[in-house]
Amino acid sequence: MDVLKTLAAEKPVVVFSKSNCAMIHSVKALIIGFGTYPEVIEIDKMPNGQQLERALIQLGSRPSVPAVFIGQQFIGGADELLILNVQNKLAPLLLRAGAIFLWSE
Repeated sequence: MDVLKTLAAEKPVVVFSKSNCAMIHSVKALIIGFGTYPEVIEIDKMPNGQQLERALIQLGSRPSVPAVFIGQQFIGGADELLILNVQNKLAPLLLRAGAIFLWSE
């Protein structure tokens, strides 16, 4: 779990994924649309990938990827990210995390 927290702290927006994850493209496109680029960590290419996947599942990420962290806070997967966007809550999260600096609706 500590490794997960350390990796999630590297950038304002961190997305854990796998190289065969179909939803990562949608997640990245949504986040990039706000003017920031997420750090994407492909856990299946990491030596401790299975450990990271277990830690994500313990956090409640189901399926395990994509798992989105904004400002070191676990947001959830693609569905949760889309819900935040529809509710106009995603931009404020990105602002507070320092991922973006300006936003107007």
